[in-house]
Amino acid sequence: MFVRKKPNRQGSISVQIIDKSDGKYKVVKTVGCSSDHEEIEQMVVKAHQTVPILTKQYVIPLIPYEDKVISSFFKTSKSFRISVIGPELVFGKLFDHIGFNKIKDELFRHLVIARLAYPGSKLRTADYLKRYRGIEIDVSKIYRFLDILNATLKTEVEDIAFQYTKKILDGNISVVFYDMTTLYFEAEDEDDLRRIGYSKDGKFQCPQIMIGLLVGPNGYPIGYDIFEGNTFEGDTLIPILEKFQKRFNLVKPTVIADAGLLSKDNLEKLAAKKYPYILGGRIKNEKHNIKNQILGLNIPENGSGWIQKEDGVRLVITHSSQRAKKDEHSRMKGLQKLETKIRGGKMTKQQINNRGYNKYLKLEGEIDISIDYDKIPEDKRWDGLKGYLTNTDLTADEIVKNYTDLWQIEKAFRISKTDLKVRPIFHRVRRRIEAHVCIAFVAYTIYKDLERILYAHKAPFSVKRACDLSQTIYELTYDLPNTRNQERITVPMDGEQEILREIIEKS
Repeated sequence: MFVRKKPNRQGSISVQIIDKSDGKYKVVKTVGCSSDHEEIEQMVVKAHQTVPILTKQYVIPLIPYEDKVISSFFKTSKSFRISVIGPELVFGKLFDHIGFNKIKDELFRHLVIARLAYPGSKLRTADYLKRYRGIEIDVSKIYRFLDILNATLKTEVEDIAFQYTKKILDGNISVVFYDMTTLYFEAEDEDDLRRIGYSKDGKFQCPQIMIGLLVGPNGYPIGYDIFEGNTFEGDTLIPILEKFQKRFNLVKPTVIADAGLLSKDNLEKLAAKKYPYILGGRIKNEKHNIKNQILGLNIPENGSGWIQKEDGVRLVITHSSQRAKKDEHSRMKGLQKLETKIRGGKMTKQQINNRGYNKYLKLEGEIDISIDYDKIPEDKRWDGLKGYLTNTDLTADEIVKNYTDLWQIEKAFRISKTDLKVRPIFHRVRRRIEAHVCIAFVAYTIYKDLERILYAHKAPFSVKRACDLSQTIYELTYDLPNTRNQERITVPMDGEQEILREIIEKS
């Protein structure tokens, strides 16, 4: 049995005693529920006191003399050290399981695990290794290692990640997903790599680089590449596909990408190189006659239809009632903002030129600004409609299902930017920037493996929670007073930590 603190929807915490004797998690007793931190801790203590009663395993208290000996030892001894071993137990095990231990460099291992457990600058990483792991590495050594990492290890890293993905997917990589993101720098100066361009992070004043990521189903990694910050993302699709398709000898996979990578040139090249594809379509940007055909389909609620375009390309149109509600809500919200600005006389030239719902503005003369409500019924005809361009014979349902999985790559970027804190980047030298991204790619691969394992074992907590738990698993190292032999013991874990340890050991 173990004690669990379970968050509730209302924001309170329930303290429960859980039994897992038959392989299933069963609530034996709920000690109480509270939102007050002190009350919760009191209930935790009470729960721990209750467990021996429920299990009928009573603890024999130490006699006072033993208490004094132990207390004296910890007060006077300088021969013991407490270190955090959770990250190594969890991420280190997965590092080896995936195959990254083929890279025989301990510093590489430390940097990857630190990116998962304690993401931050390289100076912060050196401090973490010293303070929590007892590993003293000068930050200058880390920088020297970064100078050679990408040139020597990137290819091997991608090979290991691809073999892992291939194994997880039973050798079937028939569908790949591609997308790009931007990573900004806390700097003002540009160079050959760090350039100011369209920022997906909203940091338009900061130099940036662009990352193209290729993944398989469920977001399992295949490879990545780095581009200058002002690169047009549509120009990166074909080079990345050809690079990894040839390198890993892939059968031409179905390529799935969003509308940002849509261009006539890309469609022609994908067709010429015989890549099947599903790309997000920008139906409102189509030619006038195509738009008339789309509206003429009269697609029913949650239905679909398609239009045959040139060169064997189909434009598949689907309707979603949920998307229609969202479109309606967004339009009304935008109109309300316009109405408020007009009534308050705060509409400026800059606001008029902004993209968005200003398309409803009607300008008369030089100063009379009003909303053209006649445009709204026409705009409503597009509510709920979504387009997909494809050269496959898949049905509309199959196309939607495959394209919907594109969120996995968006999730990969979100994990990298938030949990792994790959941004902002403080390096300025290209080789160190490339090394930083390489480390983040390896960390993401391990993160995905942990996610897979937790899901397979039906763990009662998330990947983020598992990462937090790993940071509070400790080891006590001490010297025996007579023999001076060094001993190590793991500090007793709580219930969730034990579950995590068991899951990792079984994997």
